[in-house]
Amino acid sequence: MLDRLTFPQPYLSLLLFIVWQFLMDGVSGASVVTGLILAWIIPLITHGFWPERPAFILAWKLPAYLAIVLLDILVASFSVAKLILSRRTPRSIFVSYPLELDHPLAITILAGTISLTPGTVSADVSDDHKLLLIHALDAETADEVIKSIRERYESRLKEMFK
Repeated sequence: MLDRLTFPQPYLSLLLFIVWQFLMDGVSGASVVTGLILAWIIPLITHGFWPERPAFILAWKLPAYLAIVLLDILVASFSVAKLILSRRTPRSIFVSYPLELDHPLAITILAGTISLTPGTVSADVSDDHKLLLIHALDAETADEVIKSIRERYESRLKEMFK
């Protein structure tokens, strides 16, 4: 009986509840009750679409990772703007990035991070999840791109998803 009353995805439930309160434009008794019901029902209904829970071992390192990503997005935005305004021809290359990550969520976060950073786009993941195809707008060599991503992002994700 108690198993049916638990939240199958507690973080999703919390997020749904908070978003619901913002959408209701104020907190009232009815919005809290409705938000709690939705925060319980929606993850319960969609439970079959969640094959496994994220395997964060060191989830407390996520805020530092997000801070680095936000800083890199800001710096890369200025770099791309400078490149465009300088009228210099960019040295764009495609890079086959060898992945050291094996967790699907970690690979997805890495690919998303690369795509969010201006000047780089993750284009494809190999079928065996060992290579990530990346397009860099302006880079000297593929090794430069690989070293940068490995040091800035992948090493931190490997710590979180041990």
